[in-house]
Amino acid sequence: MKLATFTHAGRRQVGRVDAGRVTPLAVAAGQGLQALIEQVAAGGAMPDPAGSAVPLAQVQLEAPLPRPRRNVFCIGLNYRSHAAELAARGFNGAKTADDLIPKAVVAFSKVPETVIGPGAAIEMPAASSAIDYEAELAVVIGKAGKRIARAQAIEHVFGYTIVNDVTARDLQKRHQQWLIGKSCDTFCPMGPWLVTRDELDGGRLAVKLWVNGELRQDGHTSDLVFDLAAIIEALSAAITLLPGDVIATGTPAGVGMAYDPPRWLRSGDRVRVEIEGIGTLENPVR
Repeated sequence: MKLATFTHAGRRQVGRVDAGRVTPLAVAAGQGLQALIEQVAAGGAMPDPAGSAVPLAQVQLEAPLPRPRRNVFCIGLNYRSHAAELAARGFNGAKTADDLIPKAVVAFSKVPETVIGPGAAIEMPAASSAIDYEAELAVVIGKAGKRIARAQAIEHVFGYTIVNDVTARDLQKRHQQWLIGKSCDTFCPMGPWLVTRDELDGGRLAVKLWVNGELRQDGHTSDLVFDLAAIIEALSAAITLLPGDVIATGTPAGVGMAYDPPRWLRSGDRVRVEIEGIGTLENPVR
């Protein structure tokens, strides 16, 4: 099932997407998809339809979770191909991909205010001149848990969406810790909707990104260093994961910083991310 947050006739709603149309669901005004996820986590049923289907062309899609309940969890250096391309540039003194592939999950976060929806602009901050893109599969947690065993980890997933982990590389380097460079306003495009766990195998999905129609990233989640279950196991070993938590799982090769010279985003660019089985997320840059 595809679940979207959208605005129609001036009202934000949650709906089920099917065949190019969205059917509103009976979610209380102001509650949103977060409330739906919590309702299902508590053993409740999926809400009933609450109106007639509307063509997607007549609504404004928003991020599935326009303001996540807390920071978006992000996983760094989690594709072998990405480690290889950075090693080729001598990143952090690396000579081979093995020098960069982490031995444990590398986690950081983006603040909730970074999230924007499909079509919203990625805004270039005056503080940075090195804005990069990162196409990522995002996991949305559906059932709370701590010390979740690997064998049960996927049972805690509600569904999947797309995230573009936009990054100010110069700020990332300057401040060393990644929060500022990752958390500039508008730096987490998300969408176009959430696909429930029963429809996808998150470990078998193609991940692609284009800038102005040029294919830059062409990866696959089978290349993950730490798969989805390992990520959930590692995070929950110390942090209680909650319904609605978003985990961006890393990016494949092709990021702008890996080119020689680097290929940063510029005002007027359009960035499109596509993940197999989910859909397409496109945002302009200004």
